[in-house]
Amino acid sequence: MKKLLLAIVMMGFTLNASAQFTLGAEIRPRAEFRNGFKAPHNKDTPPAFFIEQRSRLYFGYNTDQVILKFTLQDVRIWGSVDQIYKTDPNLQNVHEAWGQFNFNNKFGFRAGRMELDYDGARFLGNLNWAAQARSHDAFLFLWKNNDGMKLDVGLAYNQNWRAEPGWLNQNFYDHSVTNNYKAMQFARFESKSENGNLAVLIHNDGRQVPTDSSMAYRQTYAVIADKNFGDVKLSTELYYQGGKNGAGTDVNAYLASLYATFKTRLTPITIGGEILSGTSATDTQDKSFAPLYGTNHKFYGFMDYFYVGNGHSGKGLVDLNIKTNFKLGDKSNLVANVHYFMSPASIEDANDATQTISNSLGTEVDLIYVAKLHKSVNLKIGYSQMFATPSMVAIKNTGDNTLTNNWAWLMITFKPTLFESKEAKSDN
Repeated sequence: MKKLLLAIVMMGFTLNASAQFTLGAEIRPRAEFRNGFKAPHNKDTPPAFFIEQRSRLYFGYNTDQVILKFTLQDVRIWGSVDQIYKTDPNLQNVHEAWGQFNFNNKFGFRAGRMELDYDGARFLGNLNWAAQARSHDAFLFLWKNNDGMKLDVGLAYNQNWRAEPGWLNQNFYDHSVTNNYKAMQFARFESKSENGNLAVLIHNDGRQVPTDSSMAYRQTYAVIADKNFGDVKLSTELYYQGGKNGAGTDVNAYLASLYATFKTRLTPITIGGEILSGTSATDTQDKSFAPLYGTNHKFYGFMDYFYVGNGHSGKGLVDLNIKTNFKLGDKSNLVANVHYFMSPASIEDANDATQTISNSLGTEVDLIYVAKLHKSVNLKIGYSQMFATPSMVAIKNTGDNTLTNNWAWLMITFKPTLFESKEAKSDN
């Protein structure tokens, strides 16, 4: 049946010469050794080892006015089902399914299930590192001109129902189950030039308060900019969050970052840091900045101690880091990052809540070897180690900082283009 479906699709591609069709695939197994990943481990906790695989099939249709993208994916742990099985508990879903219509070369709109990936994935990102990744059900209004300026306006409205409801009188969206917004709107403007870029984001997400079903809206405002000064590039990001969180508590939080990238004969070096505000025990407001839908694995250390599906007591984060990327050959390189973490909010002593302890959380070292084996085959090998402090154990409420906390992984990505028709023609 699957072979028949693929044959029909391929026949459809060859029948229409007025559009560009593409068919791609991705096979991405990743083996991981976790020994203190996301939080310090205890001496009686054995390390974990597993292999996770993402498999995808990409369909694309492209003309001057109509663009379609369809991505099917399967995510599983090796050995999670029997060799002979009738049921499969693994994730099999539609990651992307959207259509876009362009009125002309400046205006258009997109609707469906899609990735939202902006500004290096700081706040809106596709979470590509995770096997399942991230996508939104949304509508986008798109505008651009020939001078490097773009404006995207997005809208979304969510419900828990899996199919058309048979009733017309219920509208509560339980975000505690889905960890998602009920309603979302954003507008993002960007201007790009040879010497620098500027982006402005206004984002509003609404969640229903469980106690009374009212809507709590949280606003995020951001300015993202970078500018080249010869061999030095300065980058900054400023975010502010206000409104109310999903529990109806007032939000007053911020993120600020500043980086300088220097070109050298050996490798570019990026030095800088960022601060994400946190909440102390005496605060009556929620002062913990939430990088809601970003690819947080990319920013705050690859061991995912912060903002990646696990909490750290809402204490926020100060991350001072240095990042490099050494070219080892024509087809290989070594990424090396060092992070020093602190808490901007006070950390209470677990034995005496009236006393505070050090704000220093620890140092993380991340190394990734990357090799391009073929134009469609990529190999990555990573190793990270966290040198945690007692304060890290306190905000995580688990583990032993005196033990070795490390993580190692190997990932192979096969991503060939299986079919691509001739260049698209206008369907006007």
